This record gives sequence, C-alpha cells and structure tokens, in this order.
Amino acid sequence: MEKMHTKPEIKQWHVIYTKSKWEKKVDDLLMQKGFESWCPVQKQERQWSDRKKIIEVPLFRSYVFIKASKEDYTKILSTIGVVNFLYFERKPAIIRDVEIEEIRKYLGMSTTSSIQIVDMANIPAQTKVSINQGLFMGQRGEVVKSGKKSVFVRLESINMMMIVEFKSEEVSLH
Repeated sequence: MEKMHTKPEIKQWHVIYTKSKWEKKVDDLLMQKGFESWCPVQKQERQWSDRKKIIEVPLFRSYVFIKASKEDYTKILSTIGVVNFLYFERKPAIIRDVEIEEIRKYLGMSTTSSIQIVDMANIPAQTKVSINQGLFMGQRGEVVKSGKKSVFVRLESINMMMIVEFKSEEVSLH
C-alpha cells in the first residue's frame, strides 16, 4: 500500500477585511482559533472634554493580517466580524513576510514619527527620493504631495501606500 504524499500547507500572510471598528476583536477571535494574526496599532492622543488620553488605534482601518493557507479560508471567513479577504487582481492579497517585518520594525522604533495609510488608487507617483536615515535608509520612495516631511513607501501587494513622516533632512532627491 502506497503512502499518500500530501503537500505541507503553505501559510502566507493575507489581509482580511473586518466590520468597522472590529479589528482588535477579530484579531483576538482569530488568535483564539489558533491562527497567527496581527492587527498593527499605534498610540494616539485623544482629547475628551475633561482629559487627554493615549489610546491604541488600528493602523489599517478594517484590516487584519493573518498567516494562513488556502485550507484555512472557510474557518477564517466563519469568524464573527470577518467580512472577506482583501483581493488584489482577483486573488486573495498575499503580503510578503518582509513587508510585515518592515511594518513591525517601524512601529517598534517609531517614537516621534507618525504613520498614515493612504489608498494608492487616488495618488499618482511623482518625485523620487532616497531615505538617508532610519529603518528605511538606502531605500527609494516616491513623494506624492509637495511637502518637506513625507516619504511614501509602497506596499504593492495590497495596493496601499504607507506614509511615514520624516524630518526633511532625512530625505533627499536622487
């Protein structure tokens, strides 16, 4: 009797779309199901009528990253709060490990910088720049708006752009 050879499941990072303001809840539910998921957050100061408070807000609205294989799709989609996978070119978007690590590293070292996420579909590429300092040193990016503090790092696999604010001396034209 021959042994059946099954391919090991290839787990890759995907993006799932969640109900509005459900990012952290979905992340918790997926981890309870045994998945490696991640909802990147950044601290923001919010003003209430009587005080200021630092809160953690999701970096990507309505998105959670999950490391999964095709076999996991049904289990993921059956999770409360999950709407669907994010699709790019009619396939579930795959995020490279290096892109996940770059976001993690930047969030870990970002004390004076802030990150904003912008949909690339509305922004044409213009001026090319080189990054002179920090985590992205030596990399090139495209500045979309005229501003002295912004460098745009493209995350092509999800058709999004990560906007990282730098001091003007950290960026130069090339």
